[in-house]
Amino acid sequence: MERKKHWAWQHFTSGRVAKERLHLHFEQEYATYVRDFPVMVGWAYVQCPIAEVRRDLAENLYEEETGGVIAGRPHPELFLEYPRGLGMDLARFEHVELLPAAKKFRAVLDEHTQRRGWAQACAVTTIFVEGTDHERGEIDPKAPKRPAPPLEEHPLVKHYGLPLDALALTKAHRRVEGSHREAAWRIVLDHIPQADRHGVIAAMGATLSAWLAYRDEVAAACGLAR
Repeated sequence: MERKKHWAWQHFTSGRVAKERLHLHFEQEYATYVRDFPVMVGWAYVQCPIAEVRRDLAENLYEEETGGVIAGRPHPELFLEYPRGLGMDLARFEHVELLPAAKKFRAVLDEHTQRRGWAQACAVTTIFVEGTDHERGEIDPKAPKRPAPPLEEHPLVKHYGLPLDALALTKAHRRVEGSHREAAWRIVLDHIPQADRHGVIAAMGATLSAWLAYRDEVAAACGLAR
């Protein structure tokens, strides 16, 4: 997870991407995994034979699909508040055409959530997709945790004029992610059998490679060059 970094992210977070191209980033993120993330967690849930793990997944799934624990609305809907707040045409999000590397990334997600067993499905969804390069801070109190700067310093607010009330998803994530990270690592470290761990690591590596290629493609579409 410490390799889940992309060279272009500093451009997105410093306002160096033209505002009229930001919709490309949001559309690809939404259609590649945001819209269907509750379903991906659901695939992990239905394959898992361990009741304790299913309970953690069920809580995650319920919040993602309904917002019933924290957010009040489904998380995919809250994601759309970002482009809405920036004045984008939300009709574009109803029929997004995935770019080639985005299609491959989505295919990797589908493969490891649907066809490689519950352990890989759990790791790819709850660790890779939901996690960041600061995951060590979730399990090691001496390691730095995920940064949480003031909402007024959020890049979309600071550089693109996004209203603070459009950060509902960011607020929800900050409230719920502590328990989600704890549950994710409890699942991986306490419940995945030793025999499955090699496959889980391979799945994480394949997902990372596909994600990096996908992010390269989005950066290029947004006019960025390395």
